[in-house]
Amino acid sequence: MKDQAIKEGRKKTRYSDEELQEFREIILEKLAKAKSDLKMLTDAYTNNNEHGTNDTSPTFKVLEEGYQVLSKEENSKLAARQQKFINNLENALIRIENQTYGICRATGKLISKERLRSVPHATLSIDAKLKQYQR
Repeated sequence: MKDQAIKEGRKKTRYSDEELQEFREIILEKLAKAKSDLKMLTDAYTNNNEHGTNDTSPTFKVLEEGYQVLSKEENSKLAARQQKFINNLENALIRIENQTYGICRATGKLISKERLRSVPHATLSIDAKLKQYQR
């Protein structure tokens, strides 16, 4: 009976090396896709190809250039957001190396595996995140 009380008193304070390896694989997979997406977005907003509109009417050219500027701005914003996501994933890899991955920065408790599988760069548990929005 005393042994059971000791076991219940000891709560898990970090994920095991095997669990961390599982999360590392998830993060590396998401990181590879995110970097590929970032390259595609960056190529889209730095592309200077005029798509053959040099010989069309001036009115169409003005409309086409306006669309290109808007599209480049949108792609630039998406690329910045994607870069932030990549940085967050890379920071999660550092936390895995430090064995602090999966620990809520607000409560100090472990973030659920389900949350980390869905949002592998999460630093807050669901409870802490909800409290953050209730303020």
